[in-house]
Amino acid sequence: MGTVFSLDVRGGDSGAVRAALEEAAAGLCRVDEVFSTYREDTQISRLARGELEVGQCDPEVAEVLELAAEAERVSDGWFSTRYRGRLDPTGIVKGWATERAARRLLAAGASGVSVNGGGDVQLLGSPGTGRPWRVGVSDPLRPGGLAAVVSAAGAGELAVATSGTAERGDHIVDPRTGRSAVTDLVAVTVVAPHLTWADCWATAAFAMGSREGLSWLEALPDTEALLITAGDEVRCTANLATWLG
Repeated sequence: MGTVFSLDVRGGDSGAVRAALEEAAAGLCRVDEVFSTYREDTQISRLARGELEVGQCDPEVAEVLELAAEAERVSDGWFSTRYRGRLDPTGIVKGWATERAARRLLAAGASGVSVNGGGDVQLLGSPGTGRPWRVGVSDPLRPGGLAAVVSAAGAGELAVATSGTAERGDHIVDPRTGRSAVTDLVAVTVVAPHLTWADCWATAAFAMGSREGLSWLEALPDTEALLITAGDEVRCTANLATWLG
């Protein structure tokens, strides 16, 4: 998927966890083989060209497209699986694949799991007794600095996803125009139980801009967010402080 994944697993039977790690890693590679839009031979590329129908693809393709359709509905079209007129579900695939890998490891008996897919993180359980998982949120305007630290204390599952221009430039598209989204934002970080949705919501809110994006995020259940503008203004949802520490 053109990025680095890291997996931190605590507890559980070592044999079972090691087998699950190998399965999770193989699963992530398989996702790239099926969903990559940079390779002409993947099922998604062939589907986009009309060479395949969804029913001819792996079952995961239908699953991801159904999730993406729900994200598009909830965001009133601000999240989309179309990129410059072509089918491209990569906006949801990475978060979905990362969360799926984390849950696979927890199901194998691990007591704590952290899977980081290119800076978007799914946290499950805890790293140890009385110790929460903590995730640093990079400051997009101060390279090497942190804008916040998210703590998963009190949560059995928590995800942190960021969309912005600091790492990949103007890659987020405004679905209404098909061109790069031009807003006052440089980064949106979303905190929610599921990385699949946190990743989608961060992308959609970035495309909306700070005012509309913040208002929309406030209305989503179990969702908090940190928005940073190009003018170095920080805007937060009402209960974000619950997860900072």
